[in-house]
Amino acid sequence: MRLINDFKVWRYIRGNNSMMPLEKMEANKNQWHSQYTTAEPFPHIVLDDFFNPAIINKVNKEFIPPDQQENWMTFRHPLEWNKNTTTNDFMIPYFTRHLIYELNSQPFINFLQELTGIQCLVPDPYMEGGGLHAVLPGGSLEVHADFNSHPQTHFTRKVNLLLYLNDDWEASYGGNLELWDHNMSECVRSVEPIINRMVIFNSTSTSYHGHPEPLRCPEGRIRKSIAIYYYSPEQSHDYQSTDYKERPA
Repeated sequence: MRLINDFKVWRYIRGNNSMMPLEKMEANKNQWHSQYTTAEPFPHIVLDDFFNPAIINKVNKEFIPPDQQENWMTFRHPLEWNKNTTTNDFMIPYFTRHLIYELNSQPFINFLQELTGIQCLVPDPYMEGGGLHAVLPGGSLEVHADFNSHPQTHFTRKVNLLLYLNDDWEASYGGNLELWDHNMSECVRSVEPIINRMVIFNSTSTSYHGHPEPLRCPEGRIRKSIAIYYYSPEQSHDYQSTDYKERPA
């Protein structure tokens, strides 16, 4: 069965010269741009089944389990609890690494620029704050707006991309991505982190988001995602670190 699935993956890539669904991207870019720019509470889009299922299933299957994440960065403080991440290329499995390369490639950057209307986007080879994310049972991430200046390049952060890898995810597990309005009065949209769902949104000083409710998945399950961030070469003169917000009672 594994050989059959791998054959489907490589046949798809060979036929398209890419892991990207290039025809789908071209056919839908105008409609998706309209959805993106008019979305509330800030420009964003949720794209389901973006990738060929054979590709995303292979990425999901090679995601490193928690008992092998001992060399990953760990977060164990109240604002970001029970989470492991890695941005180390050589800790990221081979196939997943190449998907990330394509998410940073010229065709996908061009698509992002048309989707968002933001020009001169550049990828981040350091994957600062991005890479593979694994949230363990009980884990959470408080609502926040992200840092706006890259610590090495000082480029200005513009766009966030989250790709979820959670098959057979039950609503009772929680872990929904919440998008909040600019004055933190209400959660406007709640997005389940199901497999092959990609969320793209503008990163600004008021694009408040997080998954603040403790994860209720059983032991042995984790909330898996890939996070990629995109920048503008302009220098940020008004530095903002990650800005966590208190939710209304």
